Amino acid sequence: MKEYTLSIYTEDQIGLLNRIAAMFTRRKINIESLNTSPTEVAGIHRFTIVIFSDEDAVNKLVRQIEKQVDVLKAYYNTESEVIWQEMALYKVPTNVIAEKVQVERLLRAHGARVVVLRKDYTIFEQTGHREETDKLVSILEPYGLIEFVRTGRIAIIKASSGFHDKLLEFEENSLQRDVLKTQEA
Repeated sequence: MKEYTLSIYTEDQIGLLNRIAAMFTRRKINIESLNTSPTEVAGIHRFTIVIFSDEDAVNKLVRQIEKQVDVLKAYYNTESEVIWQEMALYKVPTNVIAEKVQVERLLRAHGARVVVLRKDYTIFEQTGHREETDKLVSILEPYGLIEFVRTGRIAIIKASSGFHDKLLEFEENSLQRDVLKTQEA
């Protein structure tokens, strides 16, 4: 079993996430991380999904996902083929930060920055890989970590310049169809 990052480009349609998630369920593949966001092309969204599986199963899954009406293209990549990050938020008691200078130094050393500073708590943000955010959790636990949350992975395929052009072409064709529909009406 190996970690794979799936990048799925779709039209923005209600219910598509449920249909895609059902495919993972039917194949008994657990989703480790899921993120959806708009792309640089209007009306096109990108799903970034992290799973552990074997390549044959991932290949079949990606082919099945691409058969969905609203899916434009799906890719799967190994960790070495993508640039990725996650963001984490940590809530700690403000008095601990004020009293213990070493905590502040530790946070800076790990690239964390203050997002919210209140009398009762302080929230820090850190961007990095899962190992980095997990390490900061273990460092902050002895100081009274109140809460921790991490986003799903966001990733860019290292060799993906070709699909960008396809997305722009899709947008142009979509605009042309809209113009034709307006002219016919």
